[in-house]
Amino acid sequence: MGDERCRETGATVWLTGLPSSGKSTLARRAADRLRSGGHRVEVLDGDEIRGLFGDCGFSRADRDRHVGRVGWIAGVLARNGVKVLVPVIAPYAAARLSVRRQHDATGVAFLEVHVAAPVEVCARRDVKGLYRLQREGRLTGLTGVDDPYEVPERPELHLRTDAASVAESVDELIALLASRGLA
Repeated sequence: MGDERCRETGATVWLTGLPSSGKSTLARRAADRLRSGGHRVEVLDGDEIRGLFGDCGFSRADRDRHVGRVGWIAGVLARNGVKVLVPVIAPYAAARLSVRRQHDATGVAFLEVHVAAPVEVCARRDVKGLYRLQREGRLTGLTGVDDPYEVPERPELHLRTDAASVAESVDELIALLASRGLA
């Protein structure tokens, strides 16, 4: 199987959406499914990568720099046959488009997946306590609340995590990859 894995086609699957919309959960579950099918997979979680560099805040310029870095890393991995699942908010359409163009320029598939749930649902989930901190006045610049989130206009897939189970959403994500010959 070593030779087949080296020739495997990589791709970047960018899961964008509000905090606590389900991006990381879907990425981890899809990664498990893909690995069980023999694929080389990496999850580039935005929070983990942000911690690796430690020099980006949450201004628009910092967010764009962060998205660019994660996109570059994803592109390198994808060019080398890895399916890269990227659960990163990436609130600005221009930054996501820039990453897409970088992938296009190197012939690497870039699939944008909008992981959507109403802000009220995300606030109830509040996985990291961000919505609570914002309500208490201890956090400003929360994407989708007091900082913008630009909804993708033409994502390859739109997942409503408030209306579908995690398993159903993962099935849709895997089906997207299969429709592109990537799973």
